[in-house]
Amino acid sequence: MSCSETLASYAFRSLGYGERRLPTTEITLCDQVTLIGSGMIWNIYFGILAILLGFFTSQALALAKTSSNPLIRKPAEWFIFVFRGSPLFIQFFFAYFLFLTIKQSVPMLSNLTNAWLGAAIVLWFNTTAYSAEIFYGALMAIPKGDLEAADAYGFTGFKRFRRIVWPTMMRLAWPAYTNEAIFIFHSTTLVFLSGFPALQQKGDALYYASYFADKTFNPFIPYPILAGYFVVATLCIITIYGLIGKRLNRHLPQPRQKRPRMLAQIFR
Repeated sequence: MSCSETLASYAFRSLGYGERRLPTTEITLCDQVTLIGSGMIWNIYFGILAILLGFFTSQALALAKTSSNPLIRKPAEWFIFVFRGSPLFIQFFFAYFLFLTIKQSVPMLSNLTNAWLGAAIVLWFNTTAYSAEIFYGALMAIPKGDLEAADAYGFTGFKRFRRIVWPTMMRLAWPAYTNEAIFIFHSTTLVFLSGFPALQQKGDALYYASYFADKTFNPFIPYPILAGYFVVATLCIITIYGLIGKRLNRHLPQPRQKRPRMLAQIFR
């Protein structure tokens, strides 16, 4: 089978389309690159969904943690404590058996035991807890001078939050939040090991890398391919978040970096 035929047969196998049988003999480099890349579709799906949903819910949770009302503050504190205090791998297993119990009682919620929904919820809640603590720390670190200036200009309520508190919080939290986005994307590899079944055909990136490592008895090809895909995805996250970070700090003076003179370095 040529590489073009491999692409046509296996490019979307992880979604249930294409050739169902995996290659068992004469496994080529193209087979491994294609199928591991096909599995990355699931990892990208889990990562994007968790990051997008967690971005909004974590800010709401951070604000709830700053509330003076214990009925609002305590649930937020306990949510953050539970999901930050327990391993993500254990959360996957606990959630799967919990969803399995709910499925037996409420058949309408049967999709909770599928990876595309159940595992995505676990990743969403996990990144919400970690990101909420990051945003909470940024809220606590807002300079008092900024708040006093907002009061002096007569900013109150939502206008004060929208014009002063939220932009400053985002600017302070963004470097740490970038790391959290990278971490939760890497954590999508745990879905394959968590027990959540994939849609129609198994197939996140780690599943295919493990399959090829077992079949070829050579882990030094599929796992570096898997790592390479994640490195590329991480570079994309860093680039996108870096551009957003520059946008958030556009009003601040940017330090000018002097480039060393080539001749001065040579003849030094």
